[in-house]
Amino acid sequence: MTDWEVVMGIISWIILGLVAGAIAKLILPGKQGGGWIITIILGIVGALLGGFLGSALFNVELGDLGDFRTWVLSIVGAIIVLLIYGFATRGSRRG
Repeated sequence: MTDWEVVMGIISWIILGLVAGAIAKLILPGKQGGGWIITIILGIVGALLGGFLGSALFNVELGDLGDFRTWVLSIVGAIIVLLIYGFATRGSRRG
C-alpha cells in the first residue's frame, strides 16, 4: 500500500465518520452536544461497531465509500454509539 492510499483511506474514514455521525444525530431526537470532532469520532467508532456487528450477525462487511451497505452499517453503528454516549453523559449536563 502506498502512502497516498493510506492518506486517502484516512480521509475516507473521516468523511464516513462525519456523515454517519451527523445523520445519527439527525435521526435521534434531543440535544446530543459535541462539535464536529465529536461527530467524526462518533461516526468512525459507529462505523467500526456497525462493521463488526454486520460481520458477526449478518455476514455483511464494510465495503468502500460507494457501497450502500457501508453507509447503513456505519449509520446504525453511529446511532448505537450515540445512544451509549447519551447515557454516559446524561448526568454530566446541567440545564
